[in-house]
Amino acid sequence: MKFQNKQNYILIIWLLLLFPLSAIASGSDFLQGTLSGKVTDKSTGFSIPGATVYVVDFKTGGVTDKDGNYIIRNLPESKLKVQVTCIGYKMIVKTIDLNTTSTMDFVLEESVSELSEIVVTGLSQAGEKNRTPTSIVTVPAISLIQSSSTNIIDALTNQPGVSQLTTGASISKPVIRGLGYNRVVVVNDGIRQEGQQWGDEHGIEVDEFAVNKVEILKGPASLMYGSDAMAGVINFISAPTLPAGTIEGNVLTNYQTNNGLIGYSLNLAGNEKDIIWDLRWSNKMAHDYKNKYDGYVLNSGFKEYSLSGIVGVNRSWGFSHLHFSMYSMNPGIVEGDRDSLTGKFIKPIAVNDTVDDVQIASNDDFKSYSNNIPFQEINHYKAVLNNNFVIGDGSLKAILGFQQNRRKEFGDVLNPDNYGLYFLLNTLNYDFRYIFPEKNQYTFSVGINGMYQSSQNKGTEFLVPEYTLFDAGIFGVVHKSFDKLDISGGLRYDIRSQNGKELFLNSDGEKTNEPLPGDEQKFYAFDEMFEGVSGSLGATYQLSDILYAKVNVSRGFRAPNIAEIGSNGEHEGSGRYEIGDPGLKSESSLQWDYTFGINSDHFSGEVNLFSNSINNFIFTSKLSSVDGGDSLNADMPVYKFTSGDANLSGGEISIDIHPHPLDWLHFENTFSYVNAVQRHQPDSAKYLPFTPAPKLTSELRADTKKLFKGITGSYFKVGVDYYFQQKKVYEINNTETPTSSYYLVNIGAGTDISRNNKTILSIYFSVNNLLDESYQNHLSRLKYAPENYATGRNGVFEMGRNFSFKVMVPLKIKGN
Repeated sequence: MKFQNKQNYILIIWLLLLFPLSAIASGSDFLQGTLSGKVTDKSTGFSIPGATVYVVDFKTGGVTDKDGNYIIRNLPESKLKVQVTCIGYKMIVKTIDLNTTSTMDFVLEESVSELSEIVVTGLSQAGEKNRTPTSIVTVPAISLIQSSSTNIIDALTNQPGVSQLTTGASISKPVIRGLGYNRVVVVNDGIRQEGQQWGDEHGIEVDEFAVNKVEILKGPASLMYGSDAMAGVINFISAPTLPAGTIEGNVLTNYQTNNGLIGYSLNLAGNEKDIIWDLRWSNKMAHDYKNKYDGYVLNSGFKEYSLSGIVGVNRSWGFSHLHFSMYSMNPGIVEGDRDSLTGKFIKPIAVNDTVDDVQIASNDDFKSYSNNIPFQEINHYKAVLNNNFVIGDGSLKAILGFQQNRRKEFGDVLNPDNYGLYFLLNTLNYDFRYIFPEKNQYTFSVGINGMYQSSQNKGTEFLVPEYTLFDAGIFGVVHKSFDKLDISGGLRYDIRSQNGKELFLNSDGEKTNEPLPGDEQKFYAFDEMFEGVSGSLGATYQLSDILYAKVNVSRGFRAPNIAEIGSNGEHEGSGRYEIGDPGLKSESSLQWDYTFGINSDHFSGEVNLFSNSINNFIFTSKLSSVDGGDSLNADMPVYKFTSGDANLSGGEISIDIHPHPLDWLHFENTFSYVNAVQRHQPDSAKYLPFTPAPKLTSELRADTKKLFKGITGSYFKVGVDYYFQQKKVYEINNTETPTSSYYLVNIGAGTDISRNNKTILSIYFSVNNLLDESYQNHLSRLKYAPENYATGRNGVFEMGRNFSFKVMVPLKIKGN
């Protein structure tokens, strides 16, 4: 991963501009508060060592010592929301005013489930999940590490209401309640991830090993995130900063049998006198995956590298943290072409410098960790300065970020080192919000956020025009607590300017700056302005200590992306020719959400229902030729972006049975359903494309704190995922076809190996698709790969049985 060309100096200049903010703050004088106390067990009265006391909004905290005592220094003397956690105990969330107290003891109660939890997604400041009107799912670090996946989005698909649009094992795009692409905002390091998300086969450039927690907000979140957050937000959160005087890390390795995936990650973090740092290097690579029907799927392997880190300072005036990352990925592109007689996969070859041909792929091709033609080369660079400054009794959150995404596609076997498509995208993100002091249980915040983008075409093939984009949104949010009742709401106004450049090609298909008669005009210049008003209003009510209810209504807004407006070209990665429509209008939505939840000693559950009405919903439709077949351009089917009005409705049900006194046993079940239709359309166009099939999951899990001497934290689980048949498809010109039902059986087990009450090694084992089921997910783009004439089956099938082995070794260098 090298910095290339002068564009990369933008990153260096941006960093130099960012540091003065933190320098100014660090030179300011603030009253330094301290919070100390003791954490004990409610039933025994004994002290609890290793409990974490954490101040979420200021990213600082402490861990109790062997006597259960903790101390946190350099805190602002103001009201702080503190969470206290320890494995096997109910989390405590408490607001503490350091103006009036500096000591606080906590008494934890044993529990198998969480009643309270702190969340930050979609909020100006941290809040309790059950007192937040939006539907939010949290995925903790332990769930991520105990799962087997090929990327971070794949790891989230067992969550209710969450699916993935896939192109093989390496490329996944998130889908929330039937909506994906630019309708889902992915947040990482505090800013929205910008890596050409408009593309079918453009995945998320995030290292799964660097994610400590995931928060998934389901429903329009335009109020806080602006355009594109119509479906919701997936927020990847890094590990909390360590207590002062601590240095620790870990080594994590992973091997998966199906595609030979080899992965490892090295992490080291520390906190010396509130100067914090956290560094990570990760690497993954895999050859082609296999299943019973296809055997090995040619060119489905990938390589991935990532270097990321955080450096910063925590003080009584707040904090200033610099996040940086360099991510590189090389995925193969599965085309699915086969030999017509044998049905075996074929690959392109160069006979000589000017002649190409195809031949049947060999076992060496399938097992190689190097890609065949075609493939992508993606590099994503990012630097983010995340700040929270105390100003009087309020606080100012200021985030500034720079991202550069380089995406190349290689598809010429005669010139394998020459890219065709090459998109270079630079993005500057900004987010400023001020949280006013709480008064009479009212909290109020105002802010402005947005981004500036510049995209260039550096290749010899062209799919979308070069463009610049600027958007800004101003918003205000208010929250009021009435004992058991919480009401919150807000309004936002967005404006987005997008300018596309014209492009002329000469008779050789080359870009020309001075067009001549007869040259082709590939793209036309455009200058579009989009604006929208969004907002939300919701309430939660704590019916009792174990029951709660929520209701929320929200309005979302999304401006068309560059592909929807301006595309006109062959898209090798998606295997089709795409045409945009500059006349498309902004999408707007109105969604109602209803939630009822229970969390008791024996039973936990939640019912989430939603109804979403979207005007000007944008999607692609396959075009037909005059003779009734597929319209073709460059031997690829032609798809054009169009729009219509849509209604989406459905919901999720989650049930966890953990009968007392069998607290070690869990029977977890979820059901997800989405019905997505277009209004005022004939039956063939009634249903929206890429709507996930209904899904039912069940898992039986057993946990034990101590199995034998030195064997602690053991677990075993067995689960079944059942995907119902999806017959509700967009049928026009066979844009979409029905998908059969299928079920997958999965198992997992793991344990910690301890010595002197300290973990020295953690082992995780899992098997996905234990029965080696052959299936196609309705949201798999490989479902539409060419037919296998030897078997009569259409498309490419998903991964078969896969064993996964993970080992993590913690490193304790300094501290408790």
